[in-house]
Amino acid sequence: MATLSDRAQLASFNQRASSSVDTLLNCLGAYIEANIVRTAELDHRNAQRHGVTGLPTREPLIEVIGEQTEGGTLGIVELCDFDRLSAFDIALADQVLNDVAGRLRRMVGDNRFLAHVDRARFAIWYGGPASEIARNEFDAVCYALRDRIKFDDIDMLPQIKSACAFQGGQPFVPAALLARTIAALSDTQSADTHVTETYAVEKARSSFLLEQDLRQAVARNELELWFQPFIDAAARRVCGAEALLRWRHPKHGLIAPNAFIPMMELTGLADEVGLWTLNAGCKEAREWSRQGLGVVKIAINLSAHQLADNTLDRAVERTLQRHDLPAGLLELELTETVAAVDSDDAKQLFKKLRALGVSISIDDFGAGYSSLSYLKKLEFDKLKIDREFVTNVDLQRDSQAICQSIIALGRGLGIAVLAEGIERPEEYSWLRRHGCELFQGYYFSHPIQAPQFSDFARNRDHIVSLTDLSPAALQKRLTTSVL
Repeated sequence: MATLSDRAQLASFNQRASSSVDTLLNCLGAYIEANIVRTAELDHRNAQRHGVTGLPTREPLIEVIGEQTEGGTLGIVELCDFDRLSAFDIALADQVLNDVAGRLRRMVGDNRFLAHVDRARFAIWYGGPASEIARNEFDAVCYALRDRIKFDDIDMLPQIKSACAFQGGQPFVPAALLARTIAALSDTQSADTHVTETYAVEKARSSFLLEQDLRQAVARNELELWFQPFIDAAARRVCGAEALLRWRHPKHGLIAPNAFIPMMELTGLADEVGLWTLNAGCKEAREWSRQGLGVVKIAINLSAHQLADNTLDRAVERTLQRHDLPAGLLELELTETVAAVDSDDAKQLFKKLRALGVSISIDDFGAGYSSLSYLKKLEFDKLKIDREFVTNVDLQRDSQAICQSIIALGRGLGIAVLAEGIERPEEYSWLRRHGCELFQGYYFSHPIQAPQFSDFARNRDHIVSLTDLSPAALQKRLTTSVL
């Protein structure tokens, strides 16, 4: 039988044991809680790292920018090839992305904050007011990124777009700075953009509103066609005209084509506007015929988007029928870069168009593509010598050699050759003496509206005087141009 002392010892033991268990449970609980916190912190850090490159994402970048009270410079670099690579090999696209990220890490170093802010966009933050130094550093990085990338089955020169924005020390919203700089990548066709403080909200807003207005320009009947005459110097008459798109904005007036045509391409409006242009051009050409101007062709420019449409020939046929326009009075123009993108598909399309009686010309010939092999595969009716070779051709021997070669090429292939961008009588005179018969340019006429075009085409005496190569006429034109 346990004594009182034994029972006291047992109670003391149980008390100590219970206390030890409580202590152990408390320690275990604290350990588990600490691990939960550490795991959550690790998950948070991992969530702020890009899954492919391991670089910080936009949230850490925004935090770092917000900590810089003196402002700084933000550079954005975009790998334009990423989506195209992903379309056929995602692993390869990620591999190239990692290569670009690795190059950026090595070039940027530890003194600048580098982040991966989007699928194929990287950001570099240059804190501090030294904007010129930051801009120079950023330009050097962008230049170096275009170096060749080589893997086992790929050898490529990366296509890079960039934008750079300086933000002064006044209060600003870091997320807005990032958004504006990214938006600047698509605000221009240029490969590199410099966004200053003056760009800021107002330019982004005006660009967005202009895009919205452009989407409604066709429905609101705000688009116009102006016409620049084609001159047949041998016949001394107007033989056609290029239809040039203009946008008469109700608030801003006439907007320059280079301000809205790139936007039209980027926003997917090229097909809709292209069909409007085709319809309006054919309608005007039929009116010229009714006015008795003779055989005057209308030349309509095709975009790459339209060329990819396998129903284009049917749209052209319907438009010709709608306006009762003979197919021989319609000429479709495209740059040689566009024509040579996919010569097999283009060959089938051109075959259908030419079967309708429509003629096809290559614009800017000589400036856009290095191979002439597509001339053997595709059938064209006209080559337009790019203005780069026409400008000052009377003074530049290299341009003279190129123009003579193109004229001879056209003659050999049975293709008409037109020199575009004629601005001086000396240019016209030299090209005319060397066998060119078709011309377009400011020397003859600026782009003009339909009523003025009809008047110009009817003024045969004026056209004869412009095409006259007699010494007296040349001297008169030279004297006039000097005055």
